[in-house]
Amino acid sequence: MRFSGRREFLRNSATMLALGAESTLIANTSIHSSKPDTTNYFRNAYQEKRRQELWSLLGDLPWQHQPGPVKLVKSEKHAGYTLERLVLDLNGVEPVPALLLIPDKRQQPAPGLLFIHWHGGMYDLGKEQLLIGVDVQPAYAPVCAEKGLVTLAIDSWCFGERKHESDGLIGEEDAFKLMLWEGQVLWGMMMFDEFRALDYLAHRPEVDAERLGVFGMSMGATKAWWLAALDPRVRPCIDVCCLTDYEELIRTHYLRGHGVYYFVPSLLKHFDTAQINELIVPRPRLSVNGRRDPLTPPAGVERVRDHLLPLYEKYGRREDCRIELFDCEHVELPEMRKLILQWLDAFLVGESLQ
Repeated sequence: MRFSGRREFLRNSATMLALGAESTLIANTSIHSSKPDTTNYFRNAYQEKRRQELWSLLGDLPWQHQPGPVKLVKSEKHAGYTLERLVLDLNGVEPVPALLLIPDKRQQPAPGLLFIHWHGGMYDLGKEQLLIGVDVQPAYAPVCAEKGLVTLAIDSWCFGERKHESDGLIGEEDAFKLMLWEGQVLWGMMMFDEFRALDYLAHRPEVDAERLGVFGMSMGATKAWWLAALDPRVRPCIDVCCLTDYEELIRTHYLRGHGVYYFVPSLLKHFDTAQINELIVPRPRLSVNGRRDPLTPPAGVERVRDHLLPLYEKYGRREDCRIELFDCEHVELPEMRKLILQWLDAFLVGESLQ
């Protein structure tokens, strides 16, 4: 599982070449403390530089691996959609089982949504969350079918069909430790798979590659805003109950609330939560969180919100960023879902491209 392709990728990245000499002038700090103060600089130079820096923290990633053919395991007819059970070749280390939901009624081409499952200690669940939901979040498959969203969900490392130990927690911890020894980061490999999954979704013939969204709750929420930060192809980013400000989590002494997968070596030397999230600006962003959720301390949510809103305002897009707190714990309330559905309609289903 040892890879050296990341350094070559960073050297040869087209986006880095596009930056030219200007990129050497960009400090590794928040845009608020950078001297240049134009939106073009922020979007074209600062964000690209920082995006590459964020990728560089995620360990040795298998950039050199070229994905192989997709295996169709089974096609199932459901009410309002066809479900393809697939096996994807994303990373060259292990196959990635996936679900692809293709609505019967959809635009041609249709918007695409990457649905990212949660953790919740439910190692057997994985991608099936899209179909059956969980106690705190009803299934989204009917929503995706109704709204004509071609939706992809994969099993994350150590989950679903990628759970390789009877005790899922042991399997997750073993994977984390082995990857560290081999120069990798479990979170990095997770994000790499989601990045490649989005790429597969973008190239499906049913999908409009200019209309790609990402959605998740809990672990899936954190993955959603990380992926939107790392990949500018994501337009609406919608996350539920995990916009966690790292410093506030430390202050409230609740690091134990998040699994070992969550932790990236040296991250806080380079980024805080707001600085990762500013890489999404000015693309549409909805984050709904629980005020009584210890995994997401409310003061931290407000801090990230207060950092992002002025940036959206600079683009004249203040209404395209909503970061909300509801009076609940780690649960998707009906009021949250109502807002999520509105966001999907406004920025994915009915989006007019600019």
